[in-house]
Amino acid sequence: MKYDLDTGMGTRIGLVVLSTDETLETEARHVLAGRDVGVHHTRIFSDNEVSPANLLSMQERMAASAALLPGELNAVGYGCTSASALMGPDLVEGQVQLAHPGVPVTNPISAVVAGLRALNASRIAMVTPYSAQVIAPMRTFLESRGIEVVHNLSFGETDDRRVARITESSTHAAVTEAAKAAGVQAIFTSCTNLRTFGVIDTLESELGLPVISSNQALLWHVLGRAGTDARGWGPGWLFQTEGVRTAVA
Repeated sequence: MKYDLDTGMGTRIGLVVLSTDETLETEARHVLAGRDVGVHHTRIFSDNEVSPANLLSMQERMAASAALLPGELNAVGYGCTSASALMGPDLVEGQVQLAHPGVPVTNPISAVVAGLRALNASRIAMVTPYSAQVIAPMRTFLESRGIEVVHNLSFGETDDRRVARITESSTHAAVTEAAKAAGVQAIFTSCTNLRTFGVIDTLESELGLPVISSNQALLWHVLGRAGTDARGWGPGWLFQTEGVRTAVA
C-alpha cells in the first residue's frame, strides 16, 4: 500500500538528560504538551554522588550520548547545571556538535544567564541542593558574566536520587527565605532534578520577584535557540519574554 511522508513536527529539539534525573522530562512535558514541537531525549550516565570530579567525567560520554538523538534537530539542550558551569559552555557545545554539527546547543547555566539578562536582573539569591564544592564554580561562572550572587541557600544534598525527592514545599520555603537578602532582584533555583514548576508562579506573586529555575530557563532558551516563540508556554515571568536565539557569551 502506498503511503505519504511529511516533515514531522514543526520544531525538533533534543535533550541530553542525566541518568539520575527524574524531573527534567516531566517539566518539559508541562511546557510542550499540545505544541508543534518534537522533543527527543537521550540519557547520559551520571553518578549518584554530585561532586566536581563526577560531574566533569560526563564530558567523556557526552558526544556518544548526543549521537543517540535523531538528526535534523533545531537545537539541543544539555541538562546539567553544575556540570555545565564546571566544563564551560564551549566544551558542552563542542561535544554535542561532534554528533550534530552546526546545531545550536545550550545548557542550564547559560540559559539562566540569558534569562536574567532578559529580565534585567543582575543581583540574585541562589537556592541549590549542592555541596559547597559544587556551588563555588557556579558562583564563579555567574559572577564572571556580571551576575552578582548576594546570597546562597543550600539543602546540602550530594545524592542526586534524593534531590529528586525534595518537595516543592521545601523549595518554596527556601526561596522565600533566600529572597530576604538585601538588594535581591531575582531568585535562581539550581538543578534540573529539583522540582519547581508547581511553585514558581506562586512565589513570584508572593515575592514580587522573578524566580528562575534550571529547567524553566533551559526549556525557554533551547526553544529560543530553535527559533520558536514560546511566550506563555511555561511558568514564571521568564516565559513572558521572547526567547533568545543566540548563544550566551
